[in-house]
Amino acid sequence: MAATPALTLYGRAYCHLCEDMKVALEPLRRDFSFILHEVDVDADAALEARFGELVPVLMPGTPADLRADSSAHAAPLCHYFLDEAATRVWLAAHGAARTGR
Repeated sequence: MAATPALTLYGRAYCHLCEDMKVALEPLRRDFSFILHEVDVDADAALEARFGELVPVLMPGTPADLRADSSAHAAPLCHYFLDEAATRVWLAAHGAARTGR
């Protein structure tokens, strides 16, 4: 059985775009089985330096995956606004089960 795919949403408290992206992800959570990790970039100086004002950023993988690949090779799926089409394609390509809810 394949592992459930994971996405990580990097954001910060009191960020309306971050909240908007979380809300925009809800239809995908109804359609696909995946794990969503949420990380506050302000809690880690390295993340704050890496993402700055770019948040929210939706990255494929877990926070641990992204720490292991801190290079520029770890490309975001989207930032500021959810790219639903790209995220759906990524989820399907990485084995996210369709939930049909």
